[in-house]
Amino acid sequence: MDSTAYTTLTRQSGLMRELQAIANNIANASTTGFRREGVIFSEFVHRMQGAPSLSMARAAGRNIDLTPADFSMTGGSFDFAIEGEGFFLIDTPAGNRLTRAGSFTQSATGELVNPDGYRLLDAGGAPIFVPSDAGMIALSPDGTLSANGAPLAQLGLWMPEDPDTLIHEGGTLFAALSGEVPQAEGRILQGQLEGSNVNPVIEVSRMIDVQRSYELGQSFLDREDERLRGVIQTLGR
Repeated sequence: MDSTAYTTLTRQSGLMRELQAIANNIANASTTGFRREGVIFSEFVHRMQGAPSLSMARAAGRNIDLTPADFSMTGGSFDFAIEGEGFFLIDTPAGNRLTRAGSFTQSATGELVNPDGYRLLDAGGAPIFVPSDAGMIALSPDGTLSANGAPLAQLGLWMPEDPDTLIHEGGTLFAALSGEVPQAEGRILQGQLEGSNVNPVIEVSRMIDVQRSYELGQSFLDREDERLRGVIQTLGR
């Protein structure tokens, strides 16, 4: 197999990863707080002494689209949406994680948790406790969560210290390898949820384009395979 076929194989591998990313985007088009992803292609050039350089396609990185999505009114006391930049900080068994999904409930112990049972952390990185008999829950413009006018906690907004280290771990959770820092800008709205920023029409169109590119590459590899078989048969006579 010559270098052209090897280059095509690396490209096919990258296109397959992009198809998987697009399929995941489409599957989460209605997931609260989901952020669409794309695959980043790059070129790897290997220079060989006495021979032409070998160029390979590389699709090792993913691009996270942090474009805000539309809000929907729910009226839920513990449904929060972030207007502007920032993430909620969640305590998980693997460590703190960031998310834009703001649907929370009270656990059996009174702590606010997400649908997976992971605790929501306040502006100081501590769990938020809401008594079962708290009464009317309200959120002030500065993020103060109160019950019948009595402050309970300060909801915090967080950002990765280095945005380039943000990694999508699955679902709506992100890991910040550089750590998290408080985010001063942004506003938390009560009784609303932010949806997914995936546009299904655009994603389906992307999938068709990538699928066609993959099929073209596969056709080339099939023809190359036939050519090599023909050469081997000819030389073997």
